[in-house]
Amino acid sequence: MEITWLGHACFRLRGRDAAVLTDPCPPATGYRIGRVAADIVTVSRNTPEHSYLQAVTGEPMVLTGPGEYEIGGVLIAGVFTEHGAGRQDESGRNVAYVIDIDDVRVCHLGDIASVPSRDDVEALSAADVLLLPVGGGSVLDYARAAETVSLLDPKLVIPMTYKTEAATAALDAVDRFLKEMGAEAKQPEARINLTKSSVPGDTTVMLLSYRGA
Repeated sequence: MEITWLGHACFRLRGRDAAVLTDPCPPATGYRIGRVAADIVTVSRNTPEHSYLQAVTGEPMVLTGPGEYEIGGVLIAGVFTEHGAGRQDESGRNVAYVIDIDDVRVCHLGDIASVPSRDDVEALSAADVLLLPVGGGSVLDYARAAETVSLLDPKLVIPMTYKTEAATAALDAVDRFLKEMGAEAKQPEARINLTKSSVPGDTTVMLLSYRGA
C-alpha cells in the first residue's frame, strides 16, 4: 500500500484493488492537488478545506459520516469525534476514519482539535499508521498531538496540517511536534510503501513531502 501526501489533510492511499482519497483540499489552502483518481473519498468535515470533490475523477464512493463500510475490499469505520471543546452542534463534529487496506490499518484523524475522548480512543487505537494534524489553530497543536499519539499508540505517525511553504492557513511548523516527540527531523519522503511486515515495531514519526499534481 502506497501513501502520498497531497497537502493539508489530503492523502492518497493506493492499495492493490482500490485507492482512497482523504479530505480533498481546494487551491485556497495553498495546495493544488489537480485531478485525482480515487475509488473512495473520505470527508472529515463538510467544510471547503476538507471536501473539495471537484478535484476527484471517476465515480468514487464518498463517505461523510460515521458507520462501517466495505468497498472494493477496503474496510472503513467512520467515528464521530469532537472537533473542538465546547462545540455541541454538528459544526463541532469531526469524523475520523479507520481504514484497513492491504492488511495495513490507517487512522486519519481529519480536522480534530481536541484530544480524543476515552470512548474515541477505544475505536481509534492500535492503528499501524496515524495521520495526525499537528499545526495548532483550528486543529491539534504540537502538545495535544503528542498526547494523542501516546493515547492511540500507533506504529507510524505521519504529521499533517502544519505550516509549509505552500500552506495559507496560520499554522505552526512541524518542528515543535518533532521536538515534543523526541523525533529526529529527517528529510521528508515523497511517498511511503508499506506492507504489514514493514510496519515499524515501535512508534516512529515520518515526514512526507506534499505533492502537487
